[in-house]
Amino acid sequence: MTRHRFAPRFDPDCGDTALSSTRHDIVIGRWQGLRELLRATGPHWLARGHRVRLLAQACTSSSTAETWLAAEPHGADALVLYAATETARAFNLAIAAGRGVPIDRRRVDSAVMACLRAAEAYPDDPTPWTSLISVARLYPSGVRRQELGRWWDELHGRDQYSVEGHLQVLHYYSARWHGSHGLMYDFARDAAGVAPPGCALPVLVQYARVEEYRQHLDAAQDSRASMGLGQHWNNDGAASDVRRTWQRWIMGRTESAVEPGELRDVNYLAHGACSAGLQDVAASLLRMLGQRATRTPWSYTGDPEKQLVKWHKEFRPGS
Repeated sequence: MTRHRFAPRFDPDCGDTALSSTRHDIVIGRWQGLRELLRATGPHWLARGHRVRLLAQACTSSSTAETWLAAEPHGADALVLYAATETARAFNLAIAAGRGVPIDRRRVDSAVMACLRAAEAYPDDPTPWTSLISVARLYPSGVRRQELGRWWDELHGRDQYSVEGHLQVLHYYSARWHGSHGLMYDFARDAAGVAPPGCALPVLVQYARVEEYRQHLDAAQDSRASMGLGQHWNNDGAASDVRRTWQRWIMGRTESAVEPGELRDVNYLAHGACSAGLQDVAASLLRMLGQRATRTPWSYTGDPEKQLVKWHKEFRPGS
């Protein structure tokens, strides 16, 4: 029997076909499709956060979000998407400027105000607070601890197990932004420690490990220094973290299907399991993912497709 060669599928929408259809509306400047999608999503916060984040990224280079807001200036969904779009645009400016180069503070202030208006328009929605905590990283000195704490309380009170919300705080506390590796790991482990079985929050530790690796890679002055980072993934602590996350999150899940909004999280755990050489966990996670894949975090350690093909060949999850 011939064994078919594995080929991962990198769908930017993570299998969210309704979202993929709506992307075409953005291209032609038709905002009604965005309104219909978010209205249909309702208060399913995982799906809503996923859709708003990806729609915002798609809207950064068009005026579709502004056109919708002009047509419905008090529309809650329009305000939420506009806030997320302004946040994404601010990050695009920061990326273009280069690390360590601050962007115009007025652009950050404008995104913050858009987030606060959205939060006021849709009081139950955690999404504007996620955007707010995200854009706070772009202030050269961050924001006052009390202010960040207040925003975090608002988000946590609306969706206490939001991986995306926690992830924005984790990034804020990272050495790359306004904290340290220790502060970042403390936050990740504290969140994981209070998560009930089946909750995805323990995967934050894998996000922290990837963030630490990226920071070390940036700091490495030559290829010999970066080659020494291999132990970052397969030491005893890394392996223990992966197993702990697997047991508390994946083994506690009641749903077998992976939702589009959690596909990236499963990829982070699969990357950790493969890199740590945990064959049983890695094979199970790769089988769970099938061909569905996200480019990150695989892209941080090489070519995503080549790595996934290699690990599928090594761990044979389909057998």
